[in-house]
Amino acid sequence: MPRKKKTEEETKTEVVEATAEVKVEKLSAADKKSKLAELMKKAKELESKVEEVKEVSLKEKVKEKIEAEKGEKKETLVPMEDYLKSSIHLGTRVITPDMRKYVYRRRADGLAVFNTALLDDKIREGAEYLTKFPPQEIIIVCKREAGWKAVMKFAEITGIKVFTKKYPSGILTNTNLENFTEKDLIFICDPWLDKNALADANKVRTNVLAICDTNNFTAGINQIIPGNNKSAKSLGMIFYLLTKHYIEKRKIDVQIPAIQEFIDDWDNLVPPK
Repeated sequence: MPRKKKTEEETKTEVVEATAEVKVEKLSAADKKSKLAELMKKAKELESKVEEVKEVSLKEKVKEKIEAEKGEKKETLVPMEDYLKSSIHLGTRVITPDMRKYVYRRRADGLAVFNTALLDDKIREGAEYLTKFPPQEIIIVCKREAGWKAVMKFAEITGIKVFTKKYPSGILTNTNLENFTEKDLIFICDPWLDKNALADANKVRTNVLAICDTNNFTAGINQIIPGNNKSAKSLGMIFYLLTKHYIEKRKIDVQIPAIQEFIDDWDNLVPPK
């Protein structure tokens, strides 16, 4: 079959397209290096602008954080050094799910370390909670010997009834007992050792305040004070602060005792490094 001749218009179109392709190829080959250099220059300019924005943004964020921390910083109940001296921040090697949120870290020896700033906040809360109840409506239970001195001093100053050594089981639940009593608050020093008092309080739906270490569970407790409840120094610090706050808030006409009356050899204690 004979080949069809191209029209004049088709021929012109092909020539224009071919010319354009040649020009593009020539332009691309000739200017490739210069255009690449121009693009690299623009990229560097954009990069430097982005870095400047990041740097400014980072500086502003750091400044805002510092200012916020300054604004939030408040005076603690006692200097942080005193908290460390009392070992209130040292927990156990066991951390329950209930107490994990109060733990800052673990030491190399496996002991949990409480967040001291949180301890200060929770002692404040515990002290405020305690002051809602008059002395005659509170019972303190402390089976652990390490807490006896501090608890007895607290009871002596505030007039609150205290049970050490052994809690007389049933005094809150058995109306036939001669020592049966009804109270609005049971304050326990360890939910594990003082579990009988906790169980009785829960049976009669009495409010419970408890000092909880890292190994304690908090079920059945209305208000907790997290901290080391195994050490005489730590319990002494807690009860010193509670005594001071209770006297001030309840306007009890007694002199606030010194911390030395709650913790033996306080003046010679040094905070850990």
